Amino acid sequence: MSLLPALASNLPVTVLSGFAALAYAGLAMAHLRMTAPQSRGLLILAWLLHLVVLVLGLFEQPARFGFAPALSVTAWLVLTVYLVESRLFPQLRARWTLAVLGTVVVLLALMFPGSPYPALRSSWLPLHWALGIASYGLIAAAVVHAWLMQRAERAMRLGTTAESSMPLLTLERLTFRFVAAGFALLSATLLAGWYFSESLNHRWVWDHKSTFSVLAWLTMGVLLWGRWQLGWRGRVAVRTLYVGAGFLLLGYVGSRFVLEVLLQRS
Repeated sequence: MSLLPALASNLPVTVLSGFAALAYAGLAMAHLRMTAPQSRGLLILAWLLHLVVLVLGLFEQPARFGFAPALSVTAWLVLTVYLVESRLFPQLRARWTLAVLGTVVVLLALMFPGSPYPALRSSWLPLHWALGIASYGLIAAAVVHAWLMQRAERAMRLGTTAESSMPLLTLERLTFRFVAAGFALLSATLLAGWYFSESLNHRWVWDHKSTFSVLAWLTMGVLLWGRWQLGWRGRVAVRTLYVGAGFLLLGYVGSRFVLEVLLQRS
């Protein structure tokens, strides 16, 4: 299906996606000229519009899913975490980055809505998707916190840390909490995927998605073990997290991107 007919086929989602992208883009461009309540209010508006787009997508017939919707849900979960945390820690500042991320993923999901699924092959598939997306969201939140931690550490080394900045140890603690939660959900995702594969194929299928997902799980497990047993922190921990997150991104989003965009197959 070409882009224009695809957009016209679900006009409410298209219009709301456009408004959500505009709200995110407006925040990214004007956040420096806005007060904190104004920028937070605009972010909440964009977040709500984004949520409505995702909910409408759940009721679309036939159901569709792909790399761009997966990224869109993941980014929305990260924004949800940020909105909650920014109330607890007002020093947390990442609105420009998250606004740009929101703009990109909403537009991507609009242009690449994913492949249709007229009939689900198993009743376990929605659970597998939900667990996988939740693990994506938690590990993506860990990556955002790790990036903030690196930025805070760099500012501290340069002597440019403001008194109102987020404490480095707090960022580090939050990062590993999200890693641990993401690892737990990724473990559940792999178990659900194993059960789903066994029930349909009577064996585990080693495709690109499962291979990269297992590599991500192993990397996150090594990171947590290194943290608890060897006291890993700083660059070693952050780089290991980035590698694990990269494997996870390649697992579903990467493989679906190749199929949907490069090979144009469902």
